[in-house]
Amino acid sequence: MSDDRIRVGVIGVGRGRSFAGGASDTVGMKLVALCDQWEEKLTEAGEQFGVATYTDYDEFLQHDMDAVVLANYFHEHAPFAIKALRAGKHVMSETAANTTLAEGVELCRVVEETGLIYMFAENYPYTVFNQEMRRVYRTGEIGAVTYAEGEYNHPMSPDARLRIAPGHRHWRNWIPSTYYCTHALAPLMYITDTMPKRINALSISCPTAEQQVTAVGDSGSVILCRMDNGAVFRLFGLVLPGHSNWYRLHGDQGAMEITRGGGYYGPGQVRIWHEDWNMPEGAETERVYTPEWPEHGELASQAGHGGGDFWTPFHFANAIRSGEAPFLDVYRGVAMSSVGIVAWKSALEEGVPLDMPDFHDESNRKLFENDHWSPWPQDAGPGQPPPSIHGFRDPHPTGLAHGREVGKEMGYTGEDI
Repeated sequence: MSDDRIRVGVIGVGRGRSFAGGASDTVGMKLVALCDQWEEKLTEAGEQFGVATYTDYDEFLQHDMDAVVLANYFHEHAPFAIKALRAGKHVMSETAANTTLAEGVELCRVVEETGLIYMFAENYPYTVFNQEMRRVYRTGEIGAVTYAEGEYNHPMSPDARLRIAPGHRHWRNWIPSTYYCTHALAPLMYITDTMPKRINALSISCPTAEQQVTAVGDSGSVILCRMDNGAVFRLFGLVLPGHSNWYRLHGDQGAMEITRGGGYYGPGQVRIWHEDWNMPEGAETERVYTPEWPEHGELASQAGHGGGDFWTPFHFANAIRSGEAPFLDVYRGVAMSSVGIVAWKSALEEGVPLDMPDFHDESNRKLFENDHWSPWPQDAGPGQPPPSIHGFRDPHPTGLAHGREVGKEMGYTGEDI
């Protein structure tokens, strides 16, 4: 094997195992190091992949490698990305890119200063049906987008939720309902190449679900985004009962969607339709079909998140080799993530419309460089927001008791159990 493979280190051996497996010869990468503070799992992963392991991030960054993949906690990515970029490493980051607007400003500046590749590892744009809808959109068949909907609603059993979020101070228990919006928004931005300009949102509480776990945030939200071409995008989801992973777009000459139905992605088909009085030449009134991968179908179909876990390292590696920023660059990653932040500000004011920062524009970035508005418990203090429309609240006694039982079964010993 040639030595021109990109040497990659991964931080986070939970979600990060998928990225560790994806850093393969197939995409021209070689996994060389892992980092995590959970020593038992780190040792296990290190033996599985046969690479160096670190519990200290600074020591990890000194390892001889070209790039870092961040699969640590949701609210930790921006500081870790900034440190890796300043250490001379290319970065691919799981969602969210940033969880404060100040982090988004600094991250964009550091990418510009270093000239290194930053890729946002949002995987849902790269399912086979979202790639197909991007292809169709680019042909002009449905015209310019006027309205679109993205849904990512992922309910789980109380036991499952407690196992992935042990301890009531875990980030999943404090996340505002709008923050996990990128799975709903990213495919729509990818398909249409548009950017969000103005946001308003409402949060949805579901007491029957929230009382069974240790979460202190709400269960779902609806976000409206005015895009830079004037279109409106509606985003829905989080953990409300009733699974949904679905996307629809209306253009000025037609519409298309993923068909709804049973299963994680429904039937996996694309539906395109037109009014009989507004049809492009040669188009059918309606067609429904199962799309095919544009390339690498055998590899993508075996990867997680509907193939997205193959395509993110694939595009990251190509960007590093070419020196050209990927589609999911720092500006799109920060914009998608910041929609959740701005939407939460709107939701706490019962849906007041708010403008998005322009992360390309330094004069606009200066307005937000000290905006450290943060819902996480470690940042609590005057002026910081609550994680729920009900304000600051304690976990429900039923959920707290159940959480202690599940935590003990897992061997969790944190003080917040």
